[in-house]
Order: sequence, then C-alpha cells, then structure tokens
Amino acid sequence: MAIKRPKPEDIVVKLRQVEVLMGQGMPRIDAIRQIRAIINQRQLSRI
Repeated sequence: MAIKRPKPEDIVVKLRQVEVLMGQGMPRIDAIRQIRAIINQRQLSRI
C-alpha cells in the first residue's frame, strides 16, 4: 500500500495550529506533540 503524502493545504493548517498554540503560551515542542497526537488519532480511526 502506498504512503499518502499530505497536501500542501493540510501542512499549512497544521502549522497554523502550532502557531496558535504557541501564541497561547505553549512551548513549541509541546504544541508539535499535541498536533502529532491529533494526526495519529485520525489515522487510527481510519483503520
């Protein structure tokens, strides 16, 4: 099965989400981890 690459629009959305979390005072690494956790949950729900 081929690996699906994210669309540029999806990447921009994720970057904006990280930017919002950082604006709320969250450290960058924690914001990235939170977004990654959301992405992983969505991928698991497709199975």
